[in-house]
Amino acid sequence: MAKLRIEVVHALADRQVVVALRLPEGATAGQAAAASGLAAAGVNLGIGGKTVPPGRPLHDGDRVELLRPLAADPKEARRRRARAARPSRRRNP
Repeated sequence: MAKLRIEVVHALADRQVVVALRLPEGATAGQAAAASGLAAAGVNLGIGGKTVPPGRPLHDGDRVELLRPLAADPKEARRRRARAARPSRRRNP
């Protein structure tokens, strides 16, 4: 049986950890994350920047990403930046 070449990646704010694995055909994203030793319970998985379920079958050369939670809601962060950039609307008497 052929082995799949898989990378599992965990990107942190200041560094990136990459673990290269050889897994049997039919391996899933969740199995790759567990085999890497990097996965924590409840972490989301992605491939190619898109979230995937742990049961997604892998293909040779896939790069499984361990997605960390967002530090801030993107919509709310944009609203705060827009408010801060808006000029003051005070009238001069």
